[in-house]
Amino acid sequence: MSVDRFTMTEEGVTQAMRAAYDRDGFLVVEGFASPEECGALSARIDSLIDAWEAPENPTVFGAHAADRYFLDSGDQIRFFFEADAVDEAGRPNRPVPTALNKIGHALHDLDPVFDGFFRSDRFRTLSQGLDLHDPRLLQSMVIFKQPGIGAPVGMHQDATFLRTDPPSVTGFWIALEDASLDNGCLLAVPGGHRGPLRKRFGRGEGDVLETRILAEDGGFGGKPVPLEVPAGTLIVLHGFLPHASGPNRSPRSRRAVTLHTIDGALPYPEDNWLQRRAGMKLRGF
Repeated sequence: MSVDRFTMTEEGVTQAMRAAYDRDGFLVVEGFASPEECGALSARIDSLIDAWEAPENPTVFGAHAADRYFLDSGDQIRFFFEADAVDEAGRPNRPVPTALNKIGHALHDLDPVFDGFFRSDRFRTLSQGLDLHDPRLLQSMVIFKQPGIGAPVGMHQDATFLRTDPPSVTGFWIALEDASLDNGCLLAVPGGHRGPLRKRFGRGEGDVLETRILAEDGGFGGKPVPLEVPAGTLIVLHGFLPHASGPNRSPRSRRAVTLHTIDGALPYPEDNWLQRRAGMKLRGF
């Protein structure tokens, strides 16, 4: 199927944009971030990496479930490696800038460049147009998809990982570089957000992270479509939308930044994996 694509105007979220989001569970907005903004964010990412002193055995994303470095990252800026970027002893096998899987999870509150970008009027206008109630900025990340070793991300729903009662999480994914099938663009199941939540990931007894199966239906109810987009594009993701991304086996990187919001008026259970210190409250746009 063809994917509807939009641009932000003075009108904000148009009826056509809202209809596409309600129908598909995702909204593609091209030109949301300017080339200058993409460049400024990339430069800031490079500065954060340069200032970080990597440990001898860094945390690998995907093998992090029992790692306090990951569990306590909800109010920090922390760095996670690709599995193929470490050797059998767990030591980096390449320079840090080409080894990272992601940075997270509180860039929007702890870094002024990311704070300024995510709390711009555009995000506020977009959230209002999508009827997001009292949106609070919960989680932000840099996703790298390194050339040649960028790992795939399996089909999932964001509400699996960030729970309110009732569910309210919404994702904002912004391409800092062109994203295509060959370098691991997003894949999404149009209309899949109308299905149930399949899994729940969170803290069990003793803070052990566990996944509970909520619905076994043999799949996500449809064929995913690639969301190939140019740099600067925003993709809004409904919390129940099944989405994934392929591997990057190309020589081109595929940097993106993401933000997740929740409804600040709803309970945020203590068994969510992502938690903050008591004094660091969630803020809105």
